[in-house]
Amino acid sequence: MSTSESDAGAGTTVLITVTGPDKPGVTSVLLAALSRNEVSLLDVEQVVIRGRLTLGVLVSCPRDPEDVQDQLEDAMTSIGMQVDVEIGADSTVGARLSTHAIVVLGSPVTARAFSVIARKLAAQNVNIDAIRGIADYPVTGLELMVTAPPTDDAETRLRTTLAEIAAKQSIDIAVERAGLARRAKRLIVFDVDSTLIQGEVIEMLAAHAGVEDQVRGVTEAAMRGEIDFSESLRQRVATLSGLSESVIDEVADSIELTPGARTTIRTLRRLGFRCGVVSGGFRQVIEPLAHELELDFVQANTLEVVGGRLTGKVVGEIVDRPGKAVALRRFAAEAGVPMEQTVAVGDGANDIDMLNAAGLGIAFNAKPALREIADAALSHPYLDAVLFILGVTRDEVEAADARDGLLRRVPLT
Repeated sequence: MSTSESDAGAGTTVLITVTGPDKPGVTSVLLAALSRNEVSLLDVEQVVIRGRLTLGVLVSCPRDPEDVQDQLEDAMTSIGMQVDVEIGADSTVGARLSTHAIVVLGSPVTARAFSVIARKLAAQNVNIDAIRGIADYPVTGLELMVTAPPTDDAETRLRTTLAEIAAKQSIDIAVERAGLARRAKRLIVFDVDSTLIQGEVIEMLAAHAGVEDQVRGVTEAAMRGEIDFSESLRQRVATLSGLSESVIDEVADSIELTPGARTTIRTLRRLGFRCGVVSGGFRQVIEPLAHELELDFVQANTLEVVGGRLTGKVVGEIVDRPGKAVALRRFAAEAGVPMEQTVAVGDGANDIDMLNAAGLGIAFNAKPALREIADAALSHPYLDAVLFILGVTRDEVEAADARDGLLRRVPLT
């Protein structure tokens, strides 16, 4: 027998729901009225939406519940609130833990899209336990805590169905197991090109050598998984032979971070995350950025330079698709973080092994090959959407930024 059931046996279970404009003193007045009747609290839930309060209190009442109802109605009316009293309510309501968290992101999230989600969940016997808004910038974010039926294929069916809805409704939907595991992530690694930063570094270098179109074609084929990454890297780097070493600094100075990148890393560091990058790009370009962002780990390729000029070769072992997963595992081991508590974010086919190895793999504006294997896929160009998938809200981010004097919203174009 649960604690709620045991307590409820001492009297009549009553559910009290108070609604009206949010203002100080509502809870105080309600509990003062209840205290005069020696009730025991079993559960309390409160939500405020756009200044409107809904407060629910489940109690065990040892006295005449109808007399208590009259007292509550008088007390709430005196402060301009409405109250609904259900005598004999189910004392087990609210005792169940949700099995999954579903995050819905869009710009916008339409009522039509959300109705499709709700309908499909109901069709699979998935109950929506709670809904809350988690973001209004740079995208709209909603979090649903749900309970799926205890069948072997329930989670697979849920993920498949919601992925189909996301594609048809032009929204992003992520599904995660609820509970401690969701809040236990402690290490995150990002791909760099077209993930942490905008564009591809090797194409920026190639532009200085006049071979940008040639290199871009090879890059795109590699990201789609059509060419082995190691071979594609050798082909592209070979076109840079003879380029002055000074070009590396010029490219490093011209790098633009993906919108939301600073906010994402700053927030994750506040939460105690270890943060790093694993890139098929080049250490000489990435390290200054990693230092600026105070990253803990960097793994990337190294361009060979002789006599102040690029030789068209890389030094040491190439960071390719398998190498990215190896780097993630090494970072986790160095930090003492189990792999199930790691997160990886990337956009290309060479990130597949890394995302598969991570406890949570997030595809960011990714190629189809990566989206197919990722735990979550983001299609909006804002990296801070990663925070929402991890259960962090925009209000929490901005409250922390405000305390540090960093709060600002850049107008969206």
